[in-house]
Amino acid sequence: MNRAHEKGDGERLQKVLARAGVASRRHAERLIVEGRVTVNGNKVSALGTKVCLQDQIQVDGHSVTRSRGLYYYLLNKPVGVITSASDPQGRPTVVDLLKNVPVRVYPVGRLDYDTSGLLMLTNDGELAHRLMHPSYGVEKTYRVWVQGPVSMQALETLRQGVPLEDVFTAPAHVKRVSGVSQETSVKSKDNHLEVLEVTIHEGQNRQIRRMFAAIGYPVVKLQRIRFGSLTLENSLRIGAYRALTIGEVKELRSKVGLRS
Repeated sequence: MNRAHEKGDGERLQKVLARAGVASRRHAERLIVEGRVTVNGNKVSALGTKVCLQDQIQVDGHSVTRSRGLYYYLLNKPVGVITSASDPQGRPTVVDLLKNVPVRVYPVGRLDYDTSGLLMLTNDGELAHRLMHPSYGVEKTYRVWVQGPVSMQALETLRQGVPLEDVFTAPAHVKRVSGVSQETSVKSKDNHLEVLEVTIHEGQNRQIRRMFAAIGYPVVKLQRIRFGSLTLENSLRIGAYRALTIGEVKELRSKVGLRS
């Protein structure tokens, strides 16, 4: 490798990896130290390494495509689509829904196959990492349809924290919602579905569904309507997406301590 890269020419390798969406900057540093990154065919382990545009970078033998800028999108995810960049089973993915996007973007967090609603996708690896990390306390709000009526005791359990098999959840903010359509493709026992809004800042696997199952109210339908400062707009139809505004990106970055 050209020794000039270590003297200050170019851009730090971990920053390039983060901007390309490979990993957060901190995780990219671990990849470098572990010897999993090569530049022009040479293994790199020094964090001071810098690279230029013409350098060929690989991680675990896979070529890294340089980002031509940072892109941010908000998607109204439908049910029946998986939150992944690809699927070996050939199922539709959220990335398949984004057409004419000039770079490869990745989902920030996950919504399970049967959950709809707000999902952010970006190639900004550092921002994505911070938005998902529990230490930054980014809140997520879900609209939850369950077989009602839900008891006050059940609501209080959600507000205090729910004991699951592997974790005790943090207290959630919960409120009953009126004036929201109860229509759903899943038939209930007596068509009496109650709608709740639940806000959490954790990101355990299928957490909302597990919380409600634990208190005796299995989820019939689940939709995420807020992620941090982003909200799901009524004008954004299911399956549609839009680019975030400059103001929205600045607010997200400020929330997790990143400069714009």
